[in-house]
Amino acid sequence: MMDLLTGYEYYSSRRDMEVISCIVDSLKQILEEDSQQAQPLFLKISDNLIMNIARMVVQEKKKTFLIGITGESASGKTVFVDNTTKACVKSKNEGIYTVIRCDDYYKDTSKELKEAGSYEELFKTGFSFDTPDAIDLDLMKTHLMQLKQGKEITSPKYDFVTCESKLDGEVKKPSKVILTEGLYVLNEGIRDIMDVKVYVFTPLEVLKERWYKRAALRGKTGAAADLQFQDVNRTAQQYIRPAYQISDAVINGLVSQEYIQKITDKIFQALKSIEY
Repeated sequence: MMDLLTGYEYYSSRRDMEVISCIVDSLKQILEEDSQQAQPLFLKISDNLIMNIARMVVQEKKKTFLIGITGESASGKTVFVDNTTKACVKSKNEGIYTVIRCDDYYKDTSKELKEAGSYEELFKTGFSFDTPDAIDLDLMKTHLMQLKQGKEITSPKYDFVTCESKLDGEVKKPSKVILTEGLYVLNEGIRDIMDVKVYVFTPLEVLKERWYKRAALRGKTGAAADLQFQDVNRTAQQYIRPAYQISDAVINGLVSQEYIQKITDKIFQALKSIEY
């Protein structure tokens, strides 16, 4: 009996390695084609990331995978996540992915805004929306861990115009893949729970243009916008840019939404096409 079990384990292990090798070859081919583009999606890939993804798909099928995606304000994190999910899930099947956004976890500062009278006056007091202290990272980490454990959570919902946080936001269900994106998802104290770490890189001049357009939609213009952008640039140097070095992959924030969908769809189809 033991000989039979040993033989089965050997066959299973050998079969695993064959499938992993096929996945690795497929992913490398996709990345090679991407690298030939004028604006490739992937700017950097760590040496062991492809192998780890293949191993996860084959040997850890029941595990929930947590992917953390960060980058500076207006770098394109949300666009990347939204278009990745569009490419990978073309039906409304539940249990495949869940998205947790760092922006939903901003602390309620509606009282401070009302007392100041305007964003400009609030910023003059030294208040900053652009440090980790402005976000309830402890609650976000707790929710991420609960999702990994198969538990349902209710994420808060934040209003960027009034600065009000509503705790009864959106119900999020556990799934195979959890995508979490935001300014501080790869900061010390939370990045240790991530299975894959991704950084979205976008040049400063593009960031600035995007940021001012979005700020206007959130009620910040003129001097108020200028004051906050100065703070955004200063705090990014301390809290966000260091994540570039520890990321498993660096994504190009300049690529089109269509191209994001095209490449991520190729990756998804490559993983699905392996018979196992």
